[in-house]
Amino acid sequence: MILYIIINILILALFIYSKLTPYKMQLTGKYQSIFLFFEKLFEPILNLLRKIAKPVQVGNGIAVDTSQVIILVLFLIILNFIRI
Repeated sequence: MILYIIINILILALFIYSKLTPYKMQLTGKYQSIFLFFEKLFEPILNLLRKIAKPVQVGNGIAVDTSQVIILVLFLIILNFIRI
């Protein structure tokens, strides 16, 4: 049950992290410290996955970071196995 809750928190944190990354220099106080905590957690994994899976070009000057999608899929697979 605890692992189930942790994976759900990580999925939510990954979503918020992806939305706030462009604005990380503008964060202040406790929000900045929370962001930095999750950045330390996600960045090494994302950097590794970025070497394997390159961004997918979806338009002129628009690309999707597939490393974040891969982590999300992995979290969802783990979540599915935890429920069994």
